[in-house]
Amino acid sequence: NDFDPCYLPNGRIVFVSERRGGYLRCGRHCPVYTMHSMEPDGSDIICLSFHETHEWHPSVNNDGMLVYTRWDYVDRDTNIAHHIWTCYPDGRDPRSSHGNYPDRRESRPWMEMNIRAIPGSNKYVFSTGAHHGHEFGSLAVLDPRLEDDGAMAQLERLTPEVPFPEAEARDIQAQMIYGTPWPLAESDYLCVYDAEAKNRGIYWIDRDGNRELLYRDGSISCASPIPLRARVKPPVIPSGTLQAARDARGKSPEEMRATVAVMNVYDSDFTWPEGAHVAALRVIQVLPKTTAPPNEPRIGIANQTNARLVLGSVPVEEDGSALFEAPAGKEIYFQALDGRGMAIQSMRSGTYLHPGERLQCQGCHERKHRPPVKSDRLPLALQRPPSKLAPEAEGSNPFSYVRMVQPVLDRNCVRCHHEQKALDLGGAPGGKYGWTKSYENLAGKYGFYYHVSNGSIKDPLHGGSRTIAGAFGARASALLEYLADGHYGVRLSDEDFRRVALWLDLNSEFYGSYENIEAQARGAIVLPTLD
Repeated sequence: NDFDPCYLPNGRIVFVSERRGGYLRCGRHCPVYTMHSMEPDGSDIICLSFHETHEWHPSVNNDGMLVYTRWDYVDRDTNIAHHIWTCYPDGRDPRSSHGNYPDRRESRPWMEMNIRAIPGSNKYVFSTGAHHGHEFGSLAVLDPRLEDDGAMAQLERLTPEVPFPEAEARDIQAQMIYGTPWPLAESDYLCVYDAEAKNRGIYWIDRDGNRELLYRDGSISCASPIPLRARVKPPVIPSGTLQAARDARGKSPEEMRATVAVMNVYDSDFTWPEGAHVAALRVIQVLPKTTAPPNEPRIGIANQTNARLVLGSVPVEEDGSALFEAPAGKEIYFQALDGRGMAIQSMRSGTYLHPGERLQCQGCHERKHRPPVKSDRLPLALQRPPSKLAPEAEGSNPFSYVRMVQPVLDRNCVRCHHEQKALDLGGAPGGKYGWTKSYENLAGKYGFYYHVSNGSIKDPLHGGSRTIAGAFGARASALLEYLADGHYGVRLSDEDFRRVALWLDLNSEFYGSYENIEAQARGAIVLPTLD
C-alpha cells in the first residue's frame, strides 16, 4: 500500500509506503509504513525513512522541510510518542521538536496527526487523536520556537471545548469531532466537524471560536478539505544524500560513504554523573519485526522489545567529539560508553543515514533552544579521518545470548550453579519461550531492561520516558553488583566482563532475530532476513 502523497518543491513526490517491510510490534497484525519518495512519473522510488515503526501524513513546511507524525517506539511505552518530527526532503536528519519525552502520557495530546504549516507563520496546526485511532478529535496549534516541556508549553488549543481523545477523555469515539485541518492563516482554518462525531461536514473556523458550515453530504462524512488556490512555493533545499538517481549519477564509492560527526557529547540537556568520562560511542541497529503476531517470538524478558545487533564502537576524543563511518539504510541508536565499555547513557529513539550523508550532531540531546557554545578550535575528531566501527564481542552481531553470555557462565559459574545446587545457570534451552535455564534465572531478577508495552512509562524501574544517565544497563543491574565484589572468589576476565556488561546494555535480551528461534537457542548464527 502507498498513500499520503505530497509534492516536494524539487518536483519529487513523498509518500508513505509499506514497501520496506516489517510489522507492528503490538496490537493487530499490521505492516509497517514509512516515508518514501519518487519522481513525478513514478520512477526511482527510494526509501527516505528506515524507522522500524509507523509514520503518517508528510507535508512540506514554509522552510521546505518535511513534517510528519512518527511513532517513536524504541525501548519505550507503546503509547507515549506519536508526535511531530521534521527532516530534510531527502529524508536525512530526522529530529523531534515536540512531545517526544513526556513525564506522563496524559500531559499533552496522545497523538498528533495531519500536521501542516500555517502560511506566513512558524506555527503548525494539527488534529489530536487516540493511539492507533482515527485522525479526529480536537484541534491545536504548535509553536516550536517555544521550549518543549514534554507537556503543553508549545501548544495552544484551537477548539478548547473538545478534550484530547484518550489523554483527557476515555470515551474516544464521542470526542472525534474535528479533524483534517487546513490552515489559511493563524486566525482561519478549514476542517471537518460534527458535534456527534458521525457525519462530518466541511467548516471554516477561526481561533475565536466561530464556525461556519461550507458543505455537508447527506450520506457520507467529509474529510481533508484543501483550498484550490495559489500558494507560495517553499524553497528547494539541495539534496545532501546520494540516494536518488538524479543525485547518485557518476558518484564514486568514496562519495557514497555516510558519516556521523558529534561536536561534543557532553553538550546535553541532562546532568552527567559526576566524573563521567565518555571513551567511546556504541552504534546499535534496531531490526524491523518480520513476524506479524506481537511478542512472537518473545525476544527477551522485556515485553514487546526490539531485536537488535551491535554494529560496533568508535572512540570519543578528549573534547567529547567523534567522527565515524556508519552504514546507510539501517535504523541505529547510540550509547555513550565509559572506559570499561559500560553505557553511561543510551538513546531511546532512532536515526538513520543515506548514501553520501554527513549527519552532524551538536551533542547528546543538546538544548535545542540554546545556541551552541562558540569555540575557536575545530573539534579534535574533525581533524582526522572518520573512524571505522570496531566490532564488539562474539555474539553481538548478530546478537545471541547463547553465543555471547552463556560461554562466560560456562567458564565461571556453571561448576557451582547447576540443577541440584544454587541457581541453575546451564545452557539447556526449553520452557515457554525456548530460553535457556540461565537466561530464565538471570534476566528477570538480575538483568536490566525497559518494557516496551502499554503503560510501561509508569514503571519507575522498567519504564519512564528517557534514560537517566549513569542509571542504565550494566551500571544499574543487580548482576554486576554481585560480580564486582568477586562473587565466591569469581573474578571475570576483562573480555568476560565486557560480554556481560554488553548484554545488560542491550536490554538483557535472548534472541537477536525474529526467525529460526530454535536454531538461535542452540547457538547457531542466524542472520536477520530484513535489516
